[in-house]
Parts: sequence; C-alpha cells; structure tokens
Amino acid sequence: MSLRGFHILFICVSILLAFFFAGWSFQFSNNSGQSIYLGVAALSFVAGLALSFYLVQFIKKTKTY
Repeated sequence: MSLRGFHILFICVSILLAFFFAGWSFQFSNNSGQSIYLGVAALSFVAGLALSFYLVQFIKKTKTY
C-alpha cells in the first residue's frame, strides 16, 4: 500500500470514529442528562465534517492521471 493509500485509509477510519463518537456522546447526553456530552457530540460531529472536507481536498490534490 502506498503512502497516499494509507493516508486515505487512516483519514476514513478517523472520520468514522469521529461520527461514531458524536453519536455515542449524543446518546449518552440524553441518558445521563449531562449537557457536557452534548457539546462533545457537537465538536466530534464538526471534526468529522472537517475530516471529510480534508479527505476530498487531499484526493483532489494528489490525484494522478
């Protein structure tokens, strides 16, 4: 696997982890009633979106023809 391929794989796993953690934090905030987890969920969701944007830009930048 090339360095580019590993980087894409690593970012994809990071995106999945960020969205999973956002969902878990949101669910935990509903069950526990603690609002701090709602903030963590929002930050994790934003991180997932930012990583998704980064992945698209990285693929465009490193595309080989």
